[in-house]
Amino acid sequence: MTEQFQSKSAAAIDRAKSEGRAALVGYLPAGYPTVQASIDAGIALARNGADLIEIGIPYSDPVMDGPVIQAATTEAINNGFRVSHVFDVVAGITAATDAAVLVMTYWNPVMRMGVDEFSRRLAEAGGAGLITPDLIPDEAAEWFEASDKYGLDRVFLVAPSSTPERLDMTVKASRGFVYGVSIMGVTGARQSVSSSAEDVVARAHAAGAERVCVGLGVSNPDHVREIAAYADGVIVGTALVAALRDGGVDAVGQLTKNLSAGLGRAAADA
Repeated sequence: MTEQFQSKSAAAIDRAKSEGRAALVGYLPAGYPTVQASIDAGIALARNGADLIEIGIPYSDPVMDGPVIQAATTEAINNGFRVSHVFDVVAGITAATDAAVLVMTYWNPVMRMGVDEFSRRLAEAGGAGLITPDLIPDEAAEWFEASDKYGLDRVFLVAPSSTPERLDMTVKASRGFVYGVSIMGVTGARQSVSSSAEDVVARAHAAGAERVCVGLGVSNPDHVREIAAYADGVIVGTALVAALRDGGVDAVGQLTKNLSAGLGRAAADA
């Protein structure tokens, strides 16, 4: 689709593509284990090879998240995290790095704050846009309006189960990139990446998506290398959250560096 403004997400993915590689997208929950620690971890992501950063809003009923992320978000909430803190995290990372920073959130916290208010504050913090796993385009009229008003990317999800009609609608509604879910079910590190991921990317590209990033189940450089052969970006979440849990900010930086080694197309094609 024609983008009415310079999409930060698209620019980050295109910059990686110009370097002959897929983009690396790293996920971390806001406020885990503290607001400042999540800012520091996000900066470590960007400085060690992540092109885009997803900051998740801890939510009391995370239907898509696996046990590692659920435990982290529960701890963040117990430590006093509030939705408004996500803007502090985004601002802290964008002030220190060039990475595109998106917020990944279930839709209820956005509605509770007010879609326009949330969007305005995200834009003011330097955020690139929203990834909305439980919002479908047919119910997103208010988000379309606010995202256009504030110049934000809209990232919707497509899955192996998406019908051709749903896929087409989602691709047209998305801006920045389309999030390809590689498996049905919840997030979590796995031994192998589902073979359906490549099919999801191919179908989304065929429907007109210029950029498709794949997440759910990516946990090591071999997974990254495999997905980088056909996707425009590789999304890693659970493995990074576990690294932060077990080894702090330094461990996040080291894992990011290791994962980024799998991004090159040449390595993927070899």
